[in-house]
Amino acid sequence: MKRYLLLLLLLSLLWAAAPLPAQAADGPVVLLEIEGVINPFTTRYLERGLRLAEQRGAQLVIITLDTPGGLETAMREMVQLLLDSPVPTAVFVAPGGARATSAGLFILLAADVAAMAPATHVGAAHPVPLGTEISDVMDAKMTSDAAALVRSVAAQRGRNADWAERAVRENLSVTAAEALEINVIDVVADDLDALLRQLEGREAGNRTLRPLGATRQVQRMNFSERFFHIITEPNIAYLLLSLGTLLVLAELADPGLSVAGVGAVVAYIVAFMALGSLPVNWAAIALLVLSVVFFVVGLLTDTEIVVSIAGLVPFILGSLLLFAPFTPTSPAVPVVRVNPWLIGLMALAILAFSLLVLRAVIAASRRPPQAGAQRLVGMVGVALTDLAPTGQVRVDLQDWSAVSVSGAIRAGEAVRVERITGVRLYVTSHES
Repeated sequence: MKRYLLLLLLLSLLWAAAPLPAQAADGPVVLLEIEGVINPFTTRYLERGLRLAEQRGAQLVIITLDTPGGLETAMREMVQLLLDSPVPTAVFVAPGGARATSAGLFILLAADVAAMAPATHVGAAHPVPLGTEISDVMDAKMTSDAAALVRSVAAQRGRNADWAERAVRENLSVTAAEALEINVIDVVADDLDALLRQLEGREAGNRTLRPLGATRQVQRMNFSERFFHIITEPNIAYLLLSLGTLLVLAELADPGLSVAGVGAVVAYIVAFMALGSLPVNWAAIALLVLSVVFFVVGLLTDTEIVVSIAGLVPFILGSLLLFAPFTPTSPAVPVVRVNPWLIGLMALAILAFSLLVLRAVIAASRRPPQAGAQRLVGMVGVALTDLAPTGQVRVDLQDWSAVSVSGAIRAGEAVRVERITGVRLYVTSHES
């Protein structure tokens, strides 16, 4: 009897120690899509998508990826989210022509299933300083840090850690077919349907995937995620910054035009929100501010056109150096720069606008008193808008931008022209 009891106990212990078989997965397949530079908003999107997938009991999350890289902090957070996800994940570099370079390599390797479409590539993750030279010691330190991270991620997922390290140290890239051959990825699929067919019956995250008959739930970026993701594109951020400068000049040329002033404030706020997620050289920002000062001085003083032309020098320099920080960049950061053609276009637009305004201002100031606007001095008109202190007045049947020099003046009150500078009238309340 004791023998039977001992045998039964031994069999029980062996059964308890045996690994559990993979469970067949059920539930929907959640689809996410990440395109463009990796930033905090793509991280937020991925986190929200994984959380919703868990809440809905999803069996798999598929992330379609096409990226040149992104911010190091955002990349590391995304890698951690993928490694810790309770729901199996698959990163699919698609469609044809897409890439997973720099930060994209780290994200691809962190998924339970790494897949690529034909005519895509992955790799090129060597640290690249943007616009600055770094010492050999600093370069080696950055490279070793990136290599250690990518090697640990690849090893954890059972992929080719040696090649992953070489992709960082030697800046290597491979095609989808080559990546499959050297065990960098698990699947090559033409499209999503082909990917699901290849994943049918595959084990991932201690589950057996059954995605073919599952419901597909597309989870897109919400409005705020999409908006901030778009404006963090370097050319868009630069365009907003330049637009703010143009609107500032428009407001100064016609102080009563409040729409331009409000638009300038909004453009600058949105631009700086975008720049906060990009590798910005703040010395370049200082140069851009200096250029605005030159343009403003030219408009307010009605002086030489040279003042505005001189403003182009810091504007162009600041534009070229905007994404060239003095400190070395992360290995996960792609080469970020503004399109030179866009810089040239905005420089010409600002120059043309400032010259047109200055020409009008100078021409108005040089007219003889009886033949030009100076004849309005001493005339009485009416305020079309509140002057607090700037606004619009009507004098001699013409509408003018005006500045009150006697305190606030309400719309409809009579005003008297005291002097004129350029195209702006300086008025007082007629009662005073």
